[in-house]
Amino acid sequence: MPTISLCMIVRDEESVLGRCLDCVKNIADEIIIVDTGSKDKTKEAASLYTDKVYDFEWVDDFSAARNFSFSKAKMDYIMWLDADDVIDSENQKKLLELKSSLDPSTDIVMMKYNVAFDDNGNPTFSYYRERLIKRSRNFLWKGAIHEVITPVGNIKHSDIEILHKKQKVNDPDRNLRIFQKLITDGKALDTRQKYYYARELYFHEKYTDAIKAFKEFFDADDKWVENSINACLDISRCYMMLGKISEALKSLLQSFIYDSPRAEICCEIGLIKMAEQKYREAIFWYELAAEMKQPIQNGGFLSVDCYGYIPYMQLCVCYDKLGNYQKASECNERAGKIKPNDKNYLANKKYFQQLEKSSK
Repeated sequence: MPTISLCMIVRDEESVLGRCLDCVKNIADEIIIVDTGSKDKTKEAASLYTDKVYDFEWVDDFSAARNFSFSKAKMDYIMWLDADDVIDSENQKKLLELKSSLDPSTDIVMMKYNVAFDDNGNPTFSYYRERLIKRSRNFLWKGAIHEVITPVGNIKHSDIEILHKKQKVNDPDRNLRIFQKLITDGKALDTRQKYYYARELYFHEKYTDAIKAFKEFFDADDKWVENSINACLDISRCYMMLGKISEALKSLLQSFIYDSPRAEICCEIGLIKMAEQKYREAIFWYELAAEMKQPIQNGGFLSVDCYGYIPYMQLCVCYDKLGNYQKASECNERAGKIKPNDKNYLANKKYFQQLEKSSK
């Protein structure tokens, strides 16, 4: 059975670190905690689980900190987590099973990362991350911000899910500040960093600057398909915020150049058509989205609700606007099969029941 080093970088995570380490203390063969400047009792909390607690001076570079943590590992494989990550009991069991059966020729194990959830705890936004890394391959993290280990070699996609459960809001300007410092210092951003820099501009409502940055990303020859598709989506939202609907639609349609349509794109087009009160056109796009399967192993960002729930809920609205209440109710019921406790589904159900009573 292979051994596992858990390597974490932390800062001021006293409130959540124990919750995270409780999930893996019986899975990892060693736990390495690298503190990047905590002012609370994070290191004291870490010392309850391991004596391998190290200090690392923060230099606005996540890769530098993660590579330092990896340098301390001694086991066959290295696993990384953030302090606000959680592994529930089902996925702990899966992880132990993986550990006992892992082919030693495996270089990297990809695991799903669930980072957003609905009111009932169902994941709404997910993507795959390189989570278990063979130490002897000497993989290194790259990128000062939104750091990554490029998956190469013998890669295994696992159905294990890591849950990102934030309990506090971090500095919302940190990522943009690091990117802008890199640029000011004359450091060229690679293609992946250009993509994430553009996203940070978008998140900070700097829509014109974000569009310009995304276009610089598109000029690169080595851009990843999934990032390209998501960039089209983000640019369209920038244009919508600027009131440029035609440009927004063009950006969404551009995504079809890179691969087959994604449900996220179809839902976005449908939303624009609904705003224009073009309900029949919106129905076309939502029905297309409803038929799509999640491209789970593509590795890109996945808005889970776009693959079923949102299309059916929006189709319900569209058919209702057109006066086809039976079809609207049917679509609502299909959404309810996906989320039976959803408050919107239940409210719609009550609405259609009242319509049926009044028509008798």
